[in-house]
Amino acid sequence: MARRCALTGKEVQFGHNVSHSMRATNRRFEPNIQKVTLASDALGRSIPLRIATRTLRTVQKKGGIDSFLLATDDSKLMPEALKLKRQIKKKLSATQS
Repeated sequence: MARRCALTGKEVQFGHNVSHSMRATNRRFEPNIQKVTLASDALGRSIPLRIATRTLRTVQKKGGIDSFLLATDDSKLMPEALKLKRQIKKKLSATQS
């Protein structure tokens, strides 16, 4: 499984460990990916996701997965997140009609 956030796409970055003698060796900066289950009020079900802890903090700040997805620009979301966003929009528009 890829070390990538299912919502924002945050993934492994590469860089160098630099010693006191300034010798650079390669290293990886891995995102803190966690398995979480977020409750969607609009869909009425829980959604299991593998997301970065930074993304989880943002989701909590925005007030839940529904409001996070609706407030985030499509270009910043992964395909799985866009699919969820479309489902939420469809469900909300159906309840307003």
